Amino acid sequence: MKAVITVTGKDTVGIIADVAAVCAKYRANILDITQSVLSEYFAMIMLADIDALDVEFADFADALTKLGEGKGLMIHAMHEDIFNTMHHI
Repeated sequence: MKAVITVTGKDTVGIIADVAAVCAKYRANILDITQSVLSEYFAMIMLADIDALDVEFADFADALTKLGEGKGLMIHAMHEDIFNTMHHI
């Protein structure tokens, strides 16, 4: 299974490292990343393999959200099943 992780907010040093650290802590393997800085704003989409998570997905998503709150970012983790269902016609 995979998760789509999005991060938006004001650009600062270490955003990717901080998100990657949470992924590593809970054993989510980063498969792909795209990021861009538009003026002073940061936007990233990350695809992570969550088969080896050592916590429930909701707890992983909450940890990312909490990281974002502490850094002034919006971080959302969406399970692949939800993402696929939302975008299926």
